[in-house]
Amino acid sequence: MASKPDLNAPYPYARDKRCPLDLPPQIAETRNDDGMQQVTLWNGNKAWLATRWEDVRTILSSPDISSDAEKANYPAVSASRSAQAKSYKTIFTMDPPVHGQYRRTLTKDFAFKRMQELRPMIEEALNSLYDQMEQGGKPADFVEAVALPLPSLVVSMLLGVPYSDREALQEWSRNRMALDTSPEVVQDSAKKMGEYFDRLFAEKEALYSDKSKNPGDPADLVSRLAVEQILPGHITRLDAVLMCNILYIAGHETTANQIGFGLLGLLTKPEQKANMLQSDESVKNGVEEMLRYYSVVHLHSPRVCTKDMIVGGQEIKAGDGVFALLSGANRDPKHYDDPDAFDVTRNAIPHMAFGFGIHQCIGQSLARLELQILFESVFKRFPNLKLAVPEESLEYKENATVYGLKTLPVTW
Repeated sequence: MASKPDLNAPYPYARDKRCPLDLPPQIAETRNDDGMQQVTLWNGNKAWLATRWEDVRTILSSPDISSDAEKANYPAVSASRSAQAKSYKTIFTMDPPVHGQYRRTLTKDFAFKRMQELRPMIEEALNSLYDQMEQGGKPADFVEAVALPLPSLVVSMLLGVPYSDREALQEWSRNRMALDTSPEVVQDSAKKMGEYFDRLFAEKEALYSDKSKNPGDPADLVSRLAVEQILPGHITRLDAVLMCNILYIAGHETTANQIGFGLLGLLTKPEQKANMLQSDESVKNGVEEMLRYYSVVHLHSPRVCTKDMIVGGQEIKAGDGVFALLSGANRDPKHYDDPDAFDVTRNAIPHMAFGFGIHQCIGQSLARLELQILFESVFKRFPNLKLAVPEESLEYKENATVYGLKTLPVTW
């Protein structure tokens, strides 16, 4: 008889290296126990961990739960994450009403119309990446060749960031997302990224405030924020810098890892590949299952309780730190039949891959679009695509808030 997983192990819990796509065994055990589990963090602090669908939903929708990283007992899964949360305030760490004010400034850039305008550009970028991968010869690392460049290209187009600057931006992003980076490196990367966007906004402000020039209507988010928000004095340049910082990080890191895992799932499960590729609608449905099953944002939603409340039968005191585990909610057997199975034919909606409540990911329509376009096309372009190495030899990004593959060697 297998022993019960150790709920007293430091959080975040480790995954079983033999089953790297399964959640840590403690997650299921918490659901079988009392639901809400108090965990010990890197600095000895305690925080509550919610893993059940209803408990996560309750926490993320409660007005008595704060996202403000400056509050006492705001939980973090490592010293580097604590430094990241406090290095720059973002819309992720803002509470109402300020959060809503900032979020509304970005709404039009992620509206349905804007996403449809981006489709041909995404398709063109993806075909170019396919060409480059093919020209580079077999085998190829799909992460390096396609999965990472595609969302980097797209978020660069959306923001108006030169794609040629991607290496520095990606390095700063990685440092800020890692669990084991030193706090000093996190703070330095946040500073450099902030300075980068500050210079970019200064250039846009100068361009659009010069009456002797006619740059035309702003076509990218940085230009639009400069013209419609900063120059009229609605927000400060620092406000805009902080928004674009987090949009760049979230806009490429999560989607890149989701692409890698989604492709791995189809390459290792031919029946799922066949089911998903039946039609464009089945691709859309399959993408939702990829989002649910892999839940790449696997360490997320740190919060602080601001008022005594009951969650899942457990009393949570004002001032207690809380983690609402999205990946745990997405594998809750009370919400999904056979949740640990990857099944592209299931109706995975609603899921919490993009969070829940007021902090639900603003870029989810863009992520869905990129994933749908890629999985509509990749096997048409490479019908014999397959893994170039044994699945058990793949390496995973274990020390990051966004879970993913380090590489995905493929041949065709």
